[in-house]
Amino acid sequence: MRTMHSEYMEFAKFHTHSKYNLAVSGITAYPLTDLPFDKNDLLAPGQSYWGHKPLLEEISKRYGVDPKNIVHSFGTSMANYLAMIAILEPGDEVLLEHPVYELILSALEFVGATVKRFHRQPENGYAIDTAEIKKLISPRTKLILVTNLHNPSGVYLSEDALREIGEIAKSVKAYVLVDEVYLDAAFSLKPRTSFLLGDQFIVTSSLTKVYGLSALRCGWIFANEKLAHAIWRMVDLMYVVPSHPMERLSVTAFKNLDAAYNRSKSILETNRKLLNQFLDSCTALEVKKPEFGTTIFPKLNGKSVEKLHQLLRDKY
Repeated sequence: MRTMHSEYMEFAKFHTHSKYNLAVSGITAYPLTDLPFDKNDLLAPGQSYWGHKPLLEEISKRYGVDPKNIVHSFGTSMANYLAMIAILEPGDEVLLEHPVYELILSALEFVGATVKRFHRQPENGYAIDTAEIKKLISPRTKLILVTNLHNPSGVYLSEDALREIGEIAKSVKAYVLVDEVYLDAAFSLKPRTSFLLGDQFIVTSSLTKVYGLSALRCGWIFANEKLAHAIWRMVDLMYVVPSHPMERLSVTAFKNLDAAYNRSKSILETNRKLLNQFLDSCTALEVKKPEFGTTIFPKLNGKSVEKLHQLLRDKY
């Protein structure tokens, strides 16, 4: 029997419990009791076979994407997986950044993709070298996959760089999948979704990391209409329909999302100052301090990461 698992997710779920958990990558949970909802409204019936229309409309208004291009999903990881299985056949070639969120790589391996890696080097500020992508791409390439903000470094990938990647993908009729789950934390930039750059772009995101609304499991995919239709048909095979009360509560969340946005901005601006003060004083860590997001990717100079992890768990 074929088995597949993510060692990282096992670690994250069962080995990171502590008073101060540095392994959590999102904002502290937003209190759902602060959302102005009527409990009777949550129980109201509503059609949601291929998306709850009011929720698709709220996502559309927020990001400027037509509802026909939106697929609702359970969080960003499910959104990524649905996009992968709608595009890829076993053996298809995927170009994937390194380093990357481990679950993305595990999902691609489970799908049976042939994965080629291009590097985001720390000495280059984790920028993408598009020349490396040009060397790797081939007629067998079906997908180029990046994260923005970059997971794990938190570095912003500019629209110009994304356009260039899009043109490279277009040359072999491949897609560019951009995981934008952290992008809304680029507060001062207010970037638009890269889906608007062309039909070769697919975008995934959710209300989890930036807004602290992980409990809603509200994620989405932006794709061209034909691909969106294909992904909805994959949803039929995966989980048929989402939880309708969560869909309705997500509509309420979107109607009040500015409050969660401002809360997250305040938390991150305060905590980033404290974090940078610590990093400036800690010679053992070498790190590019990102301007945005909730993650960093420090290098521990001359020491064992495994031993540090054990020390933190055992002593602190």
